[in-house]
Amino acid sequence: MLTTPVFRVLKEQMDPAPEIHFLTKAAFGGLLSANPHIDHIHTIDKATAELDKVFKEIHFDYILDLHKNIRSAMVKRSLKALDFTVDKRNWDKWLLVRFGKDRMNRLHIVDRYLETVKLFGIEDDGKGLDYFIPEGETVDASQYTSKKYVAIALGAAHVGKRMPEKLIREACLALPFDIVLLGGKEDKDEGERIALAAGKHVYNAAGSHSIHGSASLVQQAEVVISADTGLMHIAAAFSKKIISVWGCTTPSLGMSAFRPDPASILIEPKGLDKRPCSKLGNKCKYGEKNRCITHVQTAQLVSAVQTLFHL
Repeated sequence: MLTTPVFRVLKEQMDPAPEIHFLTKAAFGGLLSANPHIDHIHTIDKATAELDKVFKEIHFDYILDLHKNIRSAMVKRSLKALDFTVDKRNWDKWLLVRFGKDRMNRLHIVDRYLETVKLFGIEDDGKGLDYFIPEGETVDASQYTSKKYVAIALGAAHVGKRMPEKLIREACLALPFDIVLLGGKEDKDEGERIALAAGKHVYNAAGSHSIHGSASLVQQAEVVISADTGLMHIAAAFSKKIISVWGCTTPSLGMSAFRPDPASILIEPKGLDKRPCSKLGNKCKYGEKNRCITHVQTAQLVSAVQTLFHL
């Protein structure tokens, strides 16, 4: 998601437009399947060696390394094409997480991705992220509600980012607006519990749709509530009004919602001086039972929704 501006500016600003190939894990290839700026998507299950023969026959002119990890290093070593590699600022992230020393300069990861193509004469077009929903994958929100609604993303890759069920349930109980809960199959039971406890204005769509279907429901929402997750970035791609809820990670790491609706609100726990706890949200300096995100108050969330829903 966060790399999509790179493909767009290359296609629209280079003359002639380049042929763009994208490499990712098989689980994520579908996210970009309808992106018109990508000509070919290549996927691997585990190792980049799975595509060595295919890649050597293509004869790439350039490699853009937007991941900078062991796998991407192996691709560069194998193909020996001229490469441009993103600066992930890992040393600065480590200093921020470990010692609270902030040298990140608030430069978003998308801006760092775009820096990799500056030598091609490419400029940021200011359009933000892209998300294209494949034909047949849209979801009609009226199957849940005919009213304007708030979409809430339940899940997160790491527990330090995940909004507590109690927080979501209490917010749903306090809000008079229709609410649609989103997430994967692993979030379905939680969604059922929240919807049952909160009332008939809360609808559980978690586990019922593909990622594209969830994106379609995000696109139709009036307000989107999300932790530091993929659905937050999808909401940003649709320029939605986002309430982003932060816990063990912080926007200073460079992964906040990129150019959402300007009215968007960022919520962080108050009075915690040890954040961020980790780069990914898989650890917390306050302990497993006292994670940063558990300090976000229901009143913060409810107030933010009430502010944005009436704009």
